Amino acid sequence: MGARTDSMTVKPVNNPLIALDVMGGDAGLPDVMAAAEVASERYPALRFRLHGPEARIRAEFVRCPRLSASAVVVHTDDVVLGTDRPSQALRRSRTSSMGMAIQAVKDGEAHAAVSAGNTGALMAMALFALRTMPGIDRPALAALLPTLKNDVAVLDLGANTECDAENLVQFAVMGAAFARTVLGLETPRVGLLNIGEEELKGTDELRDAATLLRGARLPMRFEGFVEGDKIGQGDIDVIVTDGFSGNIALKTAEGTAKLVNGLLRHAFRSTWLTRIGYFFSRSALQALRTHLDPNAHNGAVFLGLNGLVVKSHGSANVRGIANAIGVAHDLIIGRVGDRIADDLANFRAHRPDVLAETGK
Repeated sequence: MGARTDSMTVKPVNNPLIALDVMGGDAGLPDVMAAAEVASERYPALRFRLHGPEARIRAEFVRCPRLSASAVVVHTDDVVLGTDRPSQALRRSRTSSMGMAIQAVKDGEAHAAVSAGNTGALMAMALFALRTMPGIDRPALAALLPTLKNDVAVLDLGANTECDAENLVQFAVMGAAFARTVLGLETPRVGLLNIGEEELKGTDELRDAATLLRGARLPMRFEGFVEGDKIGQGDIDVIVTDGFSGNIALKTAEGTAKLVNGLLRHAFRSTWLTRIGYFFSRSALQALRTHLDPNAHNGAVFLGLNGLVVKSHGSANVRGIANAIGVAHDLIIGRVGDRIADDLANFRAHRPDVLAETGK
């Protein structure tokens, strides 16, 4: 059965439909479609809208039989380049593969959009088309990072360079809902990234946010402040910070992973004894590389919008893009938007500062 080009309405959440920008990122159309094929094998109920050049998409269907049977092709030759400014991309939101994928979410033709393209353009288009949810001032970019124990959700990773206390509290609410959905945690442990764990450390915004979160009635456990060197310990499930600090933390973690891999390669090649040692430790080293591989944790999401948009790393391989699609799938099935809306409503109804003022 070939892919259809007629319209497809969104089915219930037990049949998630993803709008995929097949032109985004460094991997190229064949690898993006191969990743969708892998995701189709993992999630048999998953359906796709493939946004890109129809002739090239159909040529790849020979290698993607599952995808061919469950996809709608939406033709466009227009692609957002990595060098395009967000303002340039916005002007082509109705004609580019990225913009059309986001528009499909807005129009109710897909449950989520996934792209490995230009992050700034994707953020601008998503915010312009979908707007923020009621009670959310700014969306936040959230993703998972590896730790010594389990994965940790970190946000914001670059969408907002400056944040006030209200923004940080909203990020905490969204991050906890994200962790409950993707990590399966009933009451995730949440911490604010700071320069120290003491209550008097950090900016006024951080201290004010901590005060609000300590008294909040939310499905989370607020653990206070956490320092950067504790992120990798795995004792916190959600790390909340502004986009400036979060992006630095993310890039530092990625650079450290590359450093560790590089040092290990150099060490095991230095002498014939270390080469023998490598032979006996190959399985452990491979497990380490797999654990630190960014492709294993690929898939950042813009939380707080009226619709789901997942960003795959631009340099992700087939496995990484498939994992990003998997994140979108889990967020759809877990109704993360509904969770965020419910938690925000509960927080507003029981704000500790408001209750203190009214004497309740």
